[in-house]
Amino acid sequence: MFVAYVRPDNVHTSLLTTVVWMDTKLLRPVLYAGTQLPGGSGWRHYALIPKADRSGLVSAFNSGFAMDDIKGGWYSEGRAAKPLLGGGATFVIYRDGTVDVGQWGRDVQMSGAVASARQNLTLIVDHGQTVPGLAQANFRDWGVTYGGAVLVWRSGIGIDRNGGLIYAAGNGLSAFSLARILARAGAVRAMELDINHTWMTFDYFRPNPGSEWGVKPTKMLDNPYRTPYRYLTPDERDFVALFLRPQTTSSSGP
Repeated sequence: MFVAYVRPDNVHTSLLTTVVWMDTKLLRPVLYAGTQLPGGSGWRHYALIPKADRSGLVSAFNSGFAMDDIKGGWYSEGRAAKPLLGGGATFVIYRDGTVDVGQWGRDVQMSGAVASARQNLTLIVDHGQTVPGLAQANFRDWGVTYGGAVLVWRSGIGIDRNGGLIYAAGNGLSAFSLARILARAGAVRAMELDINHTWMTFDYFRPNPGSEWGVKPTKMLDNPYRTPYRYLTPDERDFVALFLRPQTTSSSGP
């Protein structure tokens, strides 16, 4: 996992956007349901990362919009909390631990190989470029912002040509500037995740087996509204955690 901090544009030079590249040949993502989102009960991966699974834990990050706002669906563990929408931007986790980000029905689709699929709006990066018209689009099409601001905390996830994951998040971003950062970081396709400062989280973890938590969490985002223990305690929203693949650790994770 590699991290860089970049300025979102040439005007807001006091702000930094965090960009993280994750090697999916070494890391395996898991989608967790929150206590409120996506709703329902009986999820195996639910609300927090159990202590028994933390020896292989590397990082965790926020997912997308609330279910009423995503214009798409949520699928995991063999069932859909909300039906997947054709054409929707979709983050897909396969049963073998590989991932993809694409348009549902074109780049990605349902099969027995799909472990989880999380949708949010439409793609913001396609064919390695920001999608046409994104710079001129109504900012309200990309989420309800606090105070009606255009430039706010935003996050996104993309896939590079080799299957690596790229996460980006920061303050002072529009959907277009977020997309431009993801494209310049190497994403061939990317989607927006959550927005507004109260929901942004990217934490990484180091082993600390003698502690109460079993790991030492560190915040990667300069966001005071969430602690690095967010996903080690029950959380209301769904999220993604990444674990070392079994061949690189004595623990296979959850």
